[in-house]
Amino acid sequence: MRLKNKIIEILEKNRDCSISGQELADKLSVSRTAVWKTIQSLEKDGYIIDASTNKGYKLNENSDIISYEGIKIFLSEKYKKFTVQIYKILDSTNTYAKKIIIDGAKHGTIIIANEQKAGRGRFGRTFFSPADTGIYLSIILKPQKKISDTSLITIAAAVAVCDTIKKTTCSEPKIKWVNDIFLNGKKICGILTEAVSDFESGIVESAVTGIGINIKTAEERFPEDLRRTASSLFPENISRNQIIAELINNFFELYENLSDKNLIERYKEYSLVLGKEITYFKDDKTQTGTAVDINENGNLIIKDKNKKTSVLESGEVTLNSKKD
Repeated sequence: MRLKNKIIEILEKNRDCSISGQELADKLSVSRTAVWKTIQSLEKDGYIIDASTNKGYKLNENSDIISYEGIKIFLSEKYKKFTVQIYKILDSTNTYAKKIIIDGAKHGTIIIANEQKAGRGRFGRTFFSPADTGIYLSIILKPQKKISDTSLITIAAAVAVCDTIKKTTCSEPKIKWVNDIFLNGKKICGILTEAVSDFESGIVESAVTGIGINIKTAEERFPEDLRRTASSLFPENISRNQIIAELINNFFELYENLSDKNLIERYKEYSLVLGKEITYFKDDKTQTGTAVDINENGNLIIKDKNKKTSVLESGEVTLNSKKD
């Protein structure tokens, strides 16, 4: 491990206290000059480091650079084996993940970007992904399951995001079926799962689950057409690294137990749509009805005004209210 990475790890582990240059030098068996030069290099990389003659060095509370050193502190031991690749900028973490699958990327490989130039959402939409203000990551999975058995991956991702937000910020997020996370009536997160399957066998060999969370994107930074519907989490006293680690821990715990019937029950507990009137598109026409349940496959059960029940397997719904 390079000296820079070692110092980042120590500073991340000790965010609540200062560490003297001499203590760093002794721990790492280098000179104080080497420590000082490395601190200067980290500041050029964007780290905000408070330096005091009497106390030493400490990461400023506003320093929020995504790093593996900062993430692994909070990762469960069994998930530290996964490869985490971090980039300053990518066109799309999902697109990049699908490219490296061809090169043999392993199950559990996690791609993280500080910024996306062409972040992707459902139905060919873009996901606004400015630098330094969000979490944009993709997880490579090797399910080796039938397509019908992998429909719950997005469900698991949505529950994992909500669990993470609730634990780290004490907020109360909601899931707008099937893959959008809302807070206080506005979207703060989108999820996109893409599968690579063998059509002859019907087996999903690889899947990529992309998750984009608006962490601290100010309203004025959103494109004008998103300002009414999008918002950010704005957590206090917590880094993106910790949120990412908690998300990874929560997601894989759920992914490894996709057949657990409790997953759907937990998804329903977070639901924004159950019991409410919605508009949806089915059978080539726009329809309205009440969302009454979510079945074991994650499909939305809808009852129309004539009390007739139908199943929505995919698509998009709109709440017939101001907060949609």
